Amino acid sequence: MVRDRRRIDPETGERRSPADGEQPAGGQTEEVTESMSGTLDDELAQVADESGDSGESEQAGEQDELQRRVDELTADLKRVTAEYANYRKRVDRDRESVIESAKASVAGELLPVLDDLERAESHGDLTGPFKAVADKLTSSLGSAGLESFGQEGEEFDPSVHEAVQHGTSPEVAGPTVTTVLRRGYRLGEKVLRSAMVAVTDYEPEQPEDSPAADSPAGDQPDVVDADGDPAREG
Repeated sequence: MVRDRRRIDPETGERRSPADGEQPAGGQTEEVTESMSGTLDDELAQVADESGDSGESEQAGEQDELQRRVDELTADLKRVTAEYANYRKRVDRDRESVIESAKASVAGELLPVLDDLERAESHGDLTGPFKAVADKLTSSLGSAGLESFGQEGEEFDPSVHEAVQHGTSPEVAGPTVTTVLRRGYRLGEKVLRSAMVAVTDYEPEQPEDSPAADSPAGDQPDVVDADGDPAREG
């Protein structure tokens, strides 16, 4: 069957209307275009959703990696800071130790001078300008931390006292310093020289009524010779 698709009727010259049940070609094109556009929009939306999910996952992974790196760098910084603080403390301790050693060395060299000054003072020779200089010297050493020790009546301490004489007495409760022969000196906590002292230990007092005092004159011990035998008279 052949259809006349001319839009203008050649006989009447009027525009023809489309036949029943037929759709113009333009309408079919619009429907196809709308259908394809809807399908394309759905596919684009699906791709966008998938891309969004993938992007969020990648972003979360990058954030986790950055946080891990930040934690590592923070831990490294804390470790380096602690090591530097310990280094500073060690350097400060070493510097203080060197200073104390130098002070102790100088003070140790001056101890004999202090002994001479003390002896001169005990003999009354430390007077006038000489005494002023001596007082200034002892004051300066005291300001540096030098101090003397060793007093009569204090308890004997072998870590700071050097006992060169010993005695006994019932008047002491234990080993006691009774005479200071030479003062000791310390600088801070360091003992530069022990004090030279005489020590008295406790000993109970002997009773006055001893067996020897109560024995009669005739009961004298036998006289013996060099061999231990009784010596013969006459």
